Amino acid sequence: MGAQARRTAVWLAVANGATSFAAGAWTLWDHGLLGGPAAMQGSARGTSLVIVVVAVPLLLASVAAALRGSAVALAGWGGSTLYLVYNAVLLLFLTPFNSAFLVYVAMLGTGVWSAAALALTPQVRDLGQAVARDAPVRGVATYVWVVAGLNTLLWLGTVVPALDDPYPSPMLAGTGVATNVIYVQDLAVWLPLMAVAAGWLWRREARGAVVVPAGLVLWVVEAVSIAVDQTFGAAADPSSTVVSTALVGPFLVLAAVGLVPLWVLLRRRQGPAGTPEPAVTQHVTRGRHTLHHTP
Repeated sequence: MGAQARRTAVWLAVANGATSFAAGAWTLWDHGLLGGPAAMQGSARGTSLVIVVVAVPLLLASVAAALRGSAVALAGWGGSTLYLVYNAVLLLFLTPFNSAFLVYVAMLGTGVWSAAALALTPQVRDLGQAVARDAPVRGVATYVWVVAGLNTLLWLGTVVPALDDPYPSPMLAGTGVATNVIYVQDLAVWLPLMAVAAGWLWRREARGAVVVPAGLVLWVVEAVSIAVDQTFGAAADPSSTVVSTALVGPFLVLAAVGLVPLWVLLRRRQGPAGTPEPAVTQHVTRGRHTLHHTP
């Protein structure tokens, strides 16, 4: 069961990497693909650059490291997958319908299934149990609550005053979309998930120690992504009010700050008797990959 689950997770991760690279590369280099406002086209290309040169390499490198025995790499694997899922939604709903639509759908589908398959592997469960048992979790949980709370207040501060606006709302001016899917998925999925997972982590539950590290990786890569997409968007339309190079520095700082709680969680993991956590090692038996723990 464990070896089969791992093989499934690996193949789905590779499929997600391939479809994500195709989606990002097509969006980045085909300047006739996208429609809509120039700033939004530039922003989508900036995001696509991060998909191609950061997220997909991080995913594949994390998978390779996990296969070589690194349990910590599972956080990079999970976080990069979540980033690709998040941005597949943006490519599908924040850009006008285009020729890459089915590639975007494949990126989203393989990402969702990949995340689910990874979550079911015994190695992720073992990592969560080790982190929940040994890491200083309460400071990290507090950090997650602060970030999620401030982000929620920021989005609500934009959305609530616009609820009585006639259509189209000035909130959407310059975006070319009828509804901003960033607010939708952040408020409905990602921010509640991280807030709940922080509660699990506070109580030292393994599920919190699985979700929070992956979510922190997502936040770090997404902060870098926002810095890049703002740069590309502003370059495409310097007069646009929906993008700004003034955000580049703050988001790069947020990315650097976000590495700290991730390091705090993963820097040391102890086994049941105070010994280092068993290494995850890879063996090849009769042409098949099996994975087991060795002291």
